[in-house]
Amino acid sequence: NSTHQMPSLPLQILFYINGIYYSFYFLATLAMLVYKSQAFSYPDNFLAPDLTLLLIMAALEVLRLHLGSKGNLSEEEAPLGLSLVVTVGSVLVALYFLVGQTYVLRAELILNSLLLSAYGLEALLKVMAIAAFAS
Repeated sequence: NSTHQMPSLPLQILFYINGIYYSFYFLATLAMLVYKSQAFSYPDNFLAPDLTLLLIMAALEVLRLHLGSKGNLSEEEAPLGLSLVVTVGSVLVALYFLVGQTYVLRAELILNSLLLSAYGLEALLKVMAIAAFAS
């Protein structure tokens, strides 16, 4: 059948790269939270929520990448769509780490800007893949 759609290779590669990047992002953000708690008068009542948000974001990331990869490889719109919905949650947490924290280091600006750019590109490729699979 010549009309059969193939999984999106660029999207699959981006899932892989994002998985590696997020691992680095998580460790770097965790290290910066620890650093800020020691170097600045970081309010104790903000440290625990920031750490909790980082852990929630990690769980969202695992779910997002799993659903996205599964949906792409199986050429199913539903898991890709769910991954797109979970991406919204990840974007909101990344935006918090970009502008909502008590202290935002320059390294965090760079890390979160890269992460948000990757989310944007991935969302675009997901929408294109969903449209291709649905047609």
